Amino acid sequence: MKIPQWARGPRAQLFGTGFIQVLFVAANTAFIAAYALLGNLLTAFAISWVWTYNVRRVVFGDNKDRLAYAVGAALGSVTGTVVANILL
Repeated sequence: MKIPQWARGPRAQLFGTGFIQVLFVAANTAFIAAYALLGNLLTAFAISWVWTYNVRRVVFGDNKDRLAYAVGAALGSVTGTVVANILL
């Protein structure tokens, strides 16, 4: 099966890093609300680590780059919420 063009390359990387970063943000929010300090610590570190890879690519990208990042971030938010609540 051939992977479509939109699912590979720089925009796929933006989607992936947006997904991962906001997954950690959503999970971090759940851990804060539950006063789960270890989960809070680990996800806060992960948020900052992933952010260092994202910032330049999103700021200097075009609208399609921003869209790829935003869609990944939206799906990451839902996934992070589900994962954190499973862990809690």
